[in-house]
Amino acid sequence: MSANTRTKVAYAEVEEGTELPARVFPVDRATLVRYAGASLDFNPIHWNERFAVEVGLPNVIAHGMFTMAEAIRVVTDWVGDPGAVLEYGVRFTKPVVVPDDGVGAEIRVAARVAAKLDDERRTVRIDLTAHSDEQKVLGLARAVVRLP
Repeated sequence: MSANTRTKVAYAEVEEGTELPARVFPVDRATLVRYAGASLDFNPIHWNERFAVEVGLPNVIAHGMFTMAEAIRVVTDWVGDPGAVLEYGVRFTKPVVVPDDGVGAEIRVAARVAAKLDDERRTVRIDLTAHSDEQKVLGLARAVVRLP
């Protein structure tokens, strides 16, 4: 579904506790290489297993900003307009470990409407949870969006 054909969620139709459709985002080493190129973040902890282990990591890890970006997709897909996101912040709690096993890792993201903030501005706060390998990878993940 393209951004032009999405149905936008209306403020009047949303209630606190409304669950957004959960998503699972696969991450493999090729994904990390593409992200490194796009972000110009070539830190070897994101692609070199030997280096990652030498610095104390369990394996290569995904870029934190990549994880953050994948998580907000749940919100932007739901609202139908990435420009509706007014605020977004997270805390990185655990890294997303990406083994070189042909499968990689998954980031599982769920979100819900935590509060209707302002009826006049039609803003809501969305709380997100993101897990990988049964570990919470983002904490205090919250977005404020304006709905039509």
